[in-house]
Amino acid sequence: MNILVVDDHPMTVEGYINALSGDSFASNKPHFTKAHNCEEAYFAITKSISAKQSFDIAIVDKGLPAYEEKSIFSGSNLVLYIKEVMPNCKTIMITAHTEIIIVYDIAKKVRPEGLIIKNDITPEKLQEAVSDVMQGKQYQSPTAKKCINEIWKKELMVEDYNRQIIFYLSKGFKIKELDGVICLTTSAIQKRILRMKKVFDVTDDSGLVKEAIKQGFI
Repeated sequence: MNILVVDDHPMTVEGYINALSGDSFASNKPHFTKAHNCEEAYFAITKSISAKQSFDIAIVDKGLPAYEEKSIFSGSNLVLYIKEVMPNCKTIMITAHTEIIIVYDIAKKVRPEGLIIKNDITPEKLQEAVSDVMQGKQYQSPTAKKCINEIWKKELMVEDYNRQIIFYLSKGFKIKELDGVICLTTSAIQKRILRMKKVFDVTDDSGLVKEAIKQGFI
């Protein structure tokens, strides 16, 4: 497994490598390439492409010194470049930012397979993230997931139909009765309810109604 690790703090790079060099990862025979800024990472990537030895995974910090000559100004730009020139390489972005809009922006525009807030990192969590991403899964650390869900909630609840669904459920209507008062099919209503349950992290209709009311959406 060829792994690119990019962070502007050398001790952090070594920490990530140590976390992924334990017995649980020995079977993957990881080979690490280090970089500490966008320029070093750019040349590591081009060298890997020339040698026809693409990286399997890239772990990239968001706050990196830029490589202005190639218009790579941050870790976000670097991940987008990796996705362009090395599409089979999985990417994990790490950021110290906890502002909801910044985290959501990374998830929506950069779309790394993994997204981790630095405060969430432990050796075990990093190992879990790499394992999940290499298996084709998406990974979001707890804080990243919370930030993204906050925006998803607001986006979902901006829609009149979703607020109407919650309102009528709160008044005791059954799902099968909603297509008589809302201009949507029962199937479409059920899909919206499932999406809202996932974002509000609840398992039943009553829990969804309680959370929506508690958080001031209706």
